[in-house]
Amino acid sequence: MVEQRFLPAVDVLYLRGNRLFGEAGSHSEAEMPPWPTVAAGALRSRMLVDAGVDLHAFANGHAVLEGALAEVLGTPQKPGTFALTTLLPARRRAESIEPLFPLAADLVAYGEEEGIADVRRLDLHVSGKRLAACGLATSHPLPHLPALRRSDPGKPQSGLWLTPAGLRSYLAGGVPEADQILRSGDLWKSETRLGIALEATTRTVRTGALYTSDVVAPDPGLGFFVEVRGADGHVPREGLLRFGGDGRAVMVEPAAVPWPPEPDWERIERERRFLLILRTPGVFPGGWQPPGLEGEDLWRGPSGISARLVAAVVPRARVVSGWDLANGRPKPAQRTVPVGAVYAFAEAGGPLREGLRTLLAEGLGPLLPKEGLWAQRRAEGFNNVLIANWPES
Repeated sequence: MVEQRFLPAVDVLYLRGNRLFGEAGSHSEAEMPPWPTVAAGALRSRMLVDAGVDLHAFANGHAVLEGALAEVLGTPQKPGTFALTTLLPARRRAESIEPLFPLAADLVAYGEEEGIADVRRLDLHVSGKRLAACGLATSHPLPHLPALRRSDPGKPQSGLWLTPAGLRSYLAGGVPEADQILRSGDLWKSETRLGIALEATTRTVRTGALYTSDVVAPDPGLGFFVEVRGADGHVPREGLLRFGGDGRAVMVEPAAVPWPPEPDWERIERERRFLLILRTPGVFPGGWQPPGLEGEDLWRGPSGISARLVAAVVPRARVVSGWDLANGRPKPAQRTVPVGAVYAFAEAGGPLREGLRTLLAEGLGPLLPKEGLWAQRRAEGFNNVLIANWPES
């Protein structure tokens, strides 16, 4: 069972990242959009509160859940069937909710402050062997090198988002139009707030402990689109959620969004190739390499499908951590592959439609260990994907 919600912000949000914060003079930078752990933790906490469960007792393993909720949430160490599969900024447009997807890693957009002027897609057909034959040596580990074909120089723009129409165009193997791309500055603003630390025991002001924080001020109509699998109808449908730091809140509203968008399955079966794009951050045992890889770039997926990884466009890794409230210590720090990373597979075999639909629904979780930190990351919303058609050369 899949449940969708729209979470519009009530006020500004304190969406802090993973950097150390707390000393006098510290500055806390905002993380927008936040890590999926923020939404997963907020929803799971609300579900426990609605069921009358003490949060501290549950976090310390002293609260025993019963019935369907026990199967859904499990324990902090062994999560149940609950899994966040999507967390994206979204805007309300008339009666519909539009999730906004970050510009995929193989798209490059150029323009000035007045708007986007040119959008290009990296060519994934450039053979490393052909370059070697021309006397060009690289350290690229895969057979094909992503190449940008553009005659004039320019500085790529950052902080860009695809509208649903732009994402559908991209997943079909095309290039989004300039008017299908939005800037972060058109969706939210960043503000700086001054604060002072408190003594934990007395809740009085700590002398000299001034600090500043970046806060996110969403434009009217902006919120977050979340999708949850395996919650058995327990995801709240109304009310408020504590979201991020300082007790700031978002509202909870039902949503009905045609999500995730699907590629042309017949074309994938005919061409025997496809693109895999991360729709939530990836945490993989092999670093940037997706799980399921074997020797000579052979990849084995669910339902007996296989393919060869021939190219990848992977942005610089980021680190996810967080604070373990139950044990009063930091969570393990792990390198993550950012949302929008692209993996190109060719020579695909097996029941492709069945296997790739499983990936679309369950993410890369079936290819990862089922217990420990990997299971927790699945519940928290990591390792989910989109499937796209390979663009023509």
